[in-house]
Amino acid sequence: MKFTKPPLTIEQQICLLKDRGMAIEDEALAAHYLKHLNYYRLCAYWLPFEQDHANHYFRDGTSFQAVLNPYIFDRELRLLVLDAIERVEISVRTQWAYHFSHQYGPHGYLEHRYFKQDRRGWCHGEQLQRFAQEAAHSKEDFIVHLLRQYEEDLPPLWAAVEIMSLGHLSKWIANLKHGKDRNRIARSYGMDETILVSFLHHLSIVRNLCAHHSRLWNREFTFTFRLPKRTPAPIVPVINWQAKRKLYNTLAMMIWFLDCICPEHHFRQRLTTLIDTHQIDVSAMGFPGGWRELEFWKGTQDE
Repeated sequence: MKFTKPPLTIEQQICLLKDRGMAIEDEALAAHYLKHLNYYRLCAYWLPFEQDHANHYFRDGTSFQAVLNPYIFDRELRLLVLDAIERVEISVRTQWAYHFSHQYGPHGYLEHRYFKQDRRGWCHGEQLQRFAQEAAHSKEDFIVHLLRQYEEDLPPLWAAVEIMSLGHLSKWIANLKHGKDRNRIARSYGMDETILVSFLHHLSIVRNLCAHHSRLWNREFTFTFRLPKRTPAPIVPVINWQAKRKLYNTLAMMIWFLDCICPEHHFRQRLTTLIDTHQIDVSAMGFPGGWRELEFWKGTQDE
């Protein structure tokens, strides 16, 4: 079957939304948003307002402003999450560089013997080759200096990690040969290495979604991380096992990392303020009933 739908003008888009039952009090304002926000992009945010998904008719009382609200919330949520991921990523970089280089030397990461044998999705030689290309094209002054000043083909690990993406970083850590090497990093966050490795992989996906402006608010993740059953102890009772594919568990785990990295952080407060400001139904993100009453979300759980 061929796609035969024609493109609609902004005016036609507004008429279509009104025909389907959406109240638009300020058409000029709606036109302004539709000129800058793809109609198809906004579709994902008004789906929960539809009473007839087949014909896309809206529930009574649905307004353009009501539909726009979760979109604005989602945008602000992505920025908040990106800020938190930055702190987690920089901390994990630091932990790996510190522990690994003290154990195996500044250039130990160049040695195949410290990593798992080549397997699906991982080849130490290929990763090195890819990183060498990134380093060669890097404009960072410290990378240029190290490559010119010293005879080694690549910089020491503590410099190398600074130009690794979170996705690549998670692969390097996941494929360390010895569990003790992964645990040296994981213990900094009071957890087992299996939880750390799984969460880093998941977090790299979340970061990419945020960086590419994809919907985060009510998304169901294809790849989820291994939920903790024993450690870190304070987060175990907070996990929502009935919403494994939702954002809630990701946010809770990020907060735990931030508690370890910078106890004075304000992520909890900023997140709850954002939710309250936009009056968001947090069940769409997997938040359990009574979540506000948990000590973890009050920021007063025992260390």
